[in-house]
Amino acid sequence: MHDTVWFEIQGLPAVTIASSEFHNAAVTQRDALGMSDARFVLVDHPIQDATDDEMRTKAAAVYDQVVDALTT
Repeated sequence: MHDTVWFEIQGLPAVTIASSEFHNAAVTQRDALGMSDARFVLVDHPIQDATDDEMRTKAAAVYDQVVDALTT
């Protein structure tokens, strides 16, 4: 969230992408950083041991959400 907030302050659209396990952490961090409207998109957890193909599937599943977060 720190990077997303920094880019947004610079006037550049940004979105954080994290695994679903970190939903509460993302909300807490963006609120603590003073930007409660900072956007984030969650992918299915876990990602650490996911294969390349599994990561492509996870990325494809949230592609539209990422584009929407960056353009609205």
